[in-house]
Formats: sequence, C-alpha cells, structure tokens
Amino acid sequence: MENILIIDDNVSTIDALKQIVLKNGYNAFTTDTAEKGYDILMKNPVDLVITDMKLPGMNGIELLNIIRKKNDLIPIIVISAYGNIEKAVEAVKSGATDFITKPFTVEEIEFKINKALETSLLTRQNRELSLENEYLRTEVSYNFSEIIGRSKAILKIIEQIKKLRDANSPVLLLGESGTGKELIARALHSNSNRKNKPFVRVHCAALAQGVLESELFGHERGAFTGAINKKPGRFEIAGEGSIFLDEIGEISQEIQVKLLRVLQEREFERVGSNVVLKMRARVIAATNRNLIQMVKDNTFREDLFYRLNVIPIEVPPLRERKEDIPILVDHFIKKYSLEANKKIPEIKDEVLDLLIEYPWPGNIRELENVIERAIVMSEGNSLSLNDFPENIINYTENPGKSHTLQEKSSDSLTDIIESYEKELIKNAIIKSENNITKASKILGIKRTTLRYKMEKYGFINDNITESDD
Repeated sequence: MENILIIDDNVSTIDALKQIVLKNGYNAFTTDTAEKGYDILMKNPVDLVITDMKLPGMNGIELLNIIRKKNDLIPIIVISAYGNIEKAVEAVKSGATDFITKPFTVEEIEFKINKALETSLLTRQNRELSLENEYLRTEVSYNFSEIIGRSKAILKIIEQIKKLRDANSPVLLLGESGTGKELIARALHSNSNRKNKPFVRVHCAALAQGVLESELFGHERGAFTGAINKKPGRFEIAGEGSIFLDEIGEISQEIQVKLLRVLQEREFERVGSNVVLKMRARVIAATNRNLIQMVKDNTFREDLFYRLNVIPIEVPPLRERKEDIPILVDHFIKKYSLEANKKIPEIKDEVLDLLIEYPWPGNIRELENVIERAIVMSEGNSLSLNDFPENIINYTENPGKSHTLQEKSSDSLTDIIESYEKELIKNAIIKSENNITKASKILGIKRTTLRYKMEKYGFINDNITESDD
C-alpha cells in the first residue's frame, strides 16, 4: 500500500486531502511545515509527496530542490492558491511531477494522485531495467563468467580457463580468502563441455568430518544413528558435471585417504554400502592454505596433493592487481545501488585513490562489503570519505604513523618528498647490506649524491662501507 505525504499549513486542506487519500486505499502522513515534512520523508517510506507551495519557513519550491538532491524518483505534486503559468513553470523546472491550483475538486486530486503513482512506477521499473542492463553490460565488458578485471594476472587466468574447456584433469585453485576462487571454479565449469551438467559445491571447512564423509559419498539407511533414509552424496549428485571442493586443506587424514581413492580409481561407495559407484565429475579444489608446507608437516597427504595439483591456478590477492580495483569499485557501486534502489553515485577521486592504495587484506570480499556499506550510508550524489570505515580512511603504508588524508595535506610538499626519499634510502641501505656503492645502484643515483643525502639524514655510521665487493 502506497504512502502519501501531505504538507500544507491549512488544516482544512490537510483534512480534505487526507480523506481523498484514505478513500483511495493509500496511507497518509500529514504535517504543516516543509521542515517537518522532510523529516518524515527521511524516516519513512514515502511514495508520493503533495505539498503546498506557500508554507511557513521553507517553501514548497525549496523543499522540492532539497528532495530532488536526495531522490530523483519520488513524485511530487505542488499545490498553490496563487497558481499561474510562471509558478507552474518554476515548479516543473524544480522537479515537480505535477501542479494544481486551489480550489480543486476531488476528481482532480484523485486523477493527479493515480497518474503520479503510475508514472512513478513505470519510471522506477525503467530505471531498474536500465541499471540491470548496464550492470550486465559491465560484466560482459570486464569479465569472463563473472571474473571482473583487466590485469595481466586475471587475463592469464581467463586464458587458462579457455584452454581447459575439454580437460578432465583436476584443477587446484590456490590463493588467499576472498580472492574469488569460487567464481573461477564456476567459470571453469560454465566454460567447459560440462556446462549443462550440475555444478556442486562442498565447503569442506564448514562441515564436521563425519558429516563431510556422508555429504561427499552419501550413505545408506541405517548406516549410522540418524540415517533414517538413503542419501546420495555430492559426487553422485554431480554426475558428469563438476564438483568444487572448497577449502580442501581443512579435511581430515581419514577423508584424505578416501578422497585419494576417488581420484585414483574414479569410484567410491556410500557410507554403509558395498556397492561401488563410478565418479564421473571433474574435480576442482581450492584452498588458502600452503599445501606444500602441510605436506612437509605431515598434515596433508603428499600423494593426494599431487593428484589434486595436476593443473594449479594461482589466484592473486587484490593488492597485486590494483589496476582492477577501479573496475571492481564501479561494478559493486552499480550492483548495490540497484539493490538499494538508489541513483548510482559518483565516487570522488580522493576516495578512489585511497581504495587503490589500501592493501585489502580481505581481498575482493572485503572491497565488496565496504562498497555495500558506503552505498547504504551515502546520502548525496557521490561517495565521500565519510561513507567509508575508519580503518580505510586512516590507512597509511607506514604502520608506525596513522593519519587521514586531511592530516597528510597539512604537511608541506618538501616534508612529504623528504620523508619518502628517506624511506627509499633506508630500504636501499638494508638491501645493500650497508654498502653505499650497491645502494646507489639500487637507487639509480651517483655514489657521491647518495653519501651527501645519507649524511643529511644521519645514516652514516661505522657499519657503512663503500667498496665494490
């Protein structure tokens, strides 16, 4: 049921409009000032605003302008006892959906309300369709089966996926949490000759090991307490499709043995059954763990590792593909603006620069969550620093000093350059093991110039050498 906000300083007009609104099956909010009306609008879902042009304090045109900065979709009907062509033109230019004059008839108000709501619905549907099409076009332009990016690392992965179209060998996806390994697994399936078959995902870390065995291989009725019915496992359900074993590094030694048999013999048995079933699916596994180290530590079977690691694909962390960040930001802004039914905001350059600089320990998943939060918190037509969490706003590459962009800007250009130069020289000295000649080659400057700068910054000590050895 639609909510209609009525703003008028005349009690009789409010009562008349409210009766018409309620009679036609709508809900009504009423108030006598623009300021109170705007407060109601910000705190409640409102589908239509009917406001008098002449109000105490802020007038109807001023209210129009403020509302339009926040929401360009909500219909607004302006009413005035002093209606003329000039005022009608002014109201329409300010964003009014319609304009009527006092005195008015019931039929006229009913017609205007229904027309405004119908037009608003069509406009909103067209906007959503347009945003959805733009969102889909963006995906087509930037990604390959939902993989968004243009970096060399991502393009390399896309080429690997294309080459594996007809392959049946296991694929092992390696990378930190939140880098998009599941999207790549889905892309491997969707762009393979198995794309019309099932894609079955198993989150190995989310299931207790006893439950995981039953989920993977299935069980017979009565196989264990609680097994009241026969249940097919994920390998069986996957059929000739793909099975994605996420977080494979978390499975127990017992499950590792059984999984090794599946990969070696391409067959398995349900828990509590002696009937051998064929495994026909392609196995795609993923982990954020260092399996090689786990093999050394005897926590992951070496033979299973080699069975899984036939075709490894390294998925880079977001900090190593910074050129993809603007594309991902644009993608998530459009996605969550559509979900929040908001106009797509612009993002200020200083904010985008900060998002590119930030190391994103949570990778793409963290970036997506941050953008979703920013869209929800934003109130204007652009995303500003205030819409983002403090850990990102206050980020600096120097862990010993935390400051905001505003605080950075208070430093002089000379201070900033010298601070950066000092850090570069310090790192070069460490890499060269206190040798000025080697450090000057690392920095690409003359040895005499480097010695002068080292003296300037107090880096000369008894451990510094200048030999070419």
